[in-house]
Amino acid sequence: MDFIYSLIAVIGTLVVAFIVSLFLPGLERKFIHARIQQRVGPPLTSPGIMAPLKFFFKKTITPESSMPRLYNALPLISLIVVVVILFFLIPDMYFAGALASVIALVGFLKVEEIMYMFMGSLSRSVLSVRMPFPDKARGAAHPEVHQSFFEDLSSLRAFRLIAFGSFPVYIAMFVAVAMTGSIYLQDIIAYQQVHGPVLFSVAGVLGAIVFFIGYMILLNEYPFAILKGKPDVVEGPYLEYAAKYRAYVYITRGFLMFTLATLFSVLFLGIAPNILNPTFIITLIVALLFPMLMAVFSAFSPIFTYKQFYPTVAGVSIIGVVAIIAALL
Repeated sequence: MDFIYSLIAVIGTLVVAFIVSLFLPGLERKFIHARIQQRVGPPLTSPGIMAPLKFFFKKTITPESSMPRLYNALPLISLIVVVVILFFLIPDMYFAGALASVIALVGFLKVEEIMYMFMGSLSRSVLSVRMPFPDKARGAAHPEVHQSFFEDLSSLRAFRLIAFGSFPVYIAMFVAVAMTGSIYLQDIIAYQQVHGPVLFSVAGVLGAIVFFIGYMILLNEYPFAILKGKPDVVEGPYLEYAAKYRAYVYITRGFLMFTLATLFSVLFLGIAPNILNPTFIITLIVALLFPMLMAVFSAFSPIFTYKQFYPTVAGVSIIGVVAIIAALL
């Protein structure tokens, strides 16, 4: 009976999370961005449901890449990694031990970030197919001359995001660790059930602010759109994906929205995602609020260049360190 209960809880939570995640991009664009910009905006189902569905019916092409199969598989791998993160956030999976810990979640999130760097490094065309002219940013086919393709710029951006930009969200995750004295999700939730949510403390408030900024950075949203700077020639590492592989990109972003919000609920509210538990409604509320707050923040934000991006991330990271120190005191 316990096994059946756990199976229903895990599968049901993943299914509901997937359904809700399909509506989050539309919620962000329709009810916030469109209202702020005083326009009608797309239908609620357009960004998260209809757009991926449309791409699934597009013709699949073989991209210009040194490893085309791996290149096309990267968005699906990213989606699987995000699903795995949510999978180990579900309380019925806490028996997995180290895999249901903050350290493991940081590792999984890093894998998701690395996918963007691989996307840029494996791409050799800005339009998925061979161009009638050399698709190079610099260099020539001569010995000892370094060549750089346009998509190499995307790989460089992804590396900078991995090496520096994602610090805030990881630092914020360790605020809960510092306050509870454990890296395991089960212990973090148990502590908050006795002592109250981490959010209801000075360290928790500072950590929540830092986590939200990191949430926006990982989702590459303005003003932290380091991977998809639209003023540039190349939009980002996933610009070249077509057909079903581009659909995976859309689905992954919506699912990442839900998963990061769920991670916040676990670490700062002590509420684990479980469809059979009434507190799951709080997880859903947080998952809906985060994209809405992000849309408001990004709608009134400029596009950061590296000169603004680095100091902002450094400042937010310092606030996260202060939150950890406050949690230890």
